[in-house]
Amino acid sequence: MPGSWTPDDFPKLHSLNHRVTSPCKNRYNCIAWAAGSDDRWWWPTRYGFWPPGVPREETLAAFAAAFATLGYAECRDGSPERGYEKVALFARRDAEGRLAPTHAAKQLADGRWTSKLGRLEDIEHREAEDVNGPLYGAPVRFMRRAVSP
Repeated sequence: MPGSWTPDDFPKLHSLNHRVTSPCKNRYNCIAWAAGSDDRWWWPTRYGFWPPGVPREETLAAFAAAFATLGYAECRDGSPERGYEKVALFARRDAEGRLAPTHAAKQLADGRWTSKLGRLEDIEHREAEDVNGPLYGAPVRFMRRAVSP
């Protein structure tokens, strides 16, 4: 099933590497989805939810700190690891050349990934990098947390 996004935004997505798993919903975004929430928008602005004690700034450090409140710690890459679940933090260069956070994806138990595409659909995709492109940039940091057996 094709999604409602513009192919130019996600040039690596094709019919063989992803599937749509839920319809468009405006209630939550990719950061919330990767954090395990589908009932509110996570972003460090005045109107988004942001974990208490985490700086309300659009930096990789602040996004990593937000996921650290959920038990995540930085790890080497997005390779599946038994006993851990992972998130990938995406970024692209802003006008000043700084890496600006844009997206988060969560690894599923089978090693595939799940993403909420902004206000659009949720999808499952084979690799974190399947959603690379001009909209999200690329994964620049991976984090993991232990899961209960």
